[in-house]
Amino acid sequence: MRERLVRTGVALVDAEGAQALTLREIARRAGVSHGAPRRWFPTHLDLLSAIAREGFAELAARVAEADREADRTDAGPRERVETLTRVYLGYAAERRGMYELMFRHDLLESGRLGLRETSLPLFARLAALVAELRPGTDAVTAAGALWANLHGLAQLRHWGSLSLATGSDDPAPFVRAALDAHLGPAEPTR
Repeated sequence: MRERLVRTGVALVDAEGAQALTLREIARRAGVSHGAPRRWFPTHLDLLSAIAREGFAELAARVAEADREADRTDAGPRERVETLTRVYLGYAAERRGMYELMFRHDLLESGRLGLRETSLPLFARLAALVAELRPGTDAVTAAGALWANLHGLAQLRHWGSLSLATGSDDPAPFVRAALDAHLGPAEPTR
């Protein structure tokens, strides 16, 4: 039943967004009484955290697949950051409701089901790549600033504000500018 409720929540967030994730609606769609979720999830935050964990697991799997491909092509750290960026922004665009749920401050701050610990490996991966690219700098701060840029870019694209302000919805030039600002200019390709 626990897995059924989480799967139902994942389907609901994909179909209708994070705001649709009420206990009552998840129970209704799972075909159980509205009190049933409380047997497996003592609080609404617990259930939402379990659903968000699924999102972090999927995003981590996508990043791991991109890393395996980068290993096969012997990609350098800059290329790996660019790939991680594409994966992250692609996920944000494809799984909008889940993306919003995953980064809800109240869920991450609550520490329910170890959600914060589930989210940290992706950031640690980015920080490790930044450390390779910028030895001797505070890689965590630089990675945090880069991530904030990417997160803002994802949000602005979703809201339509990026195209209103810039005339373009293509994230590529903005990603290049963010990477250059935080990592230094890319070396010219030969």
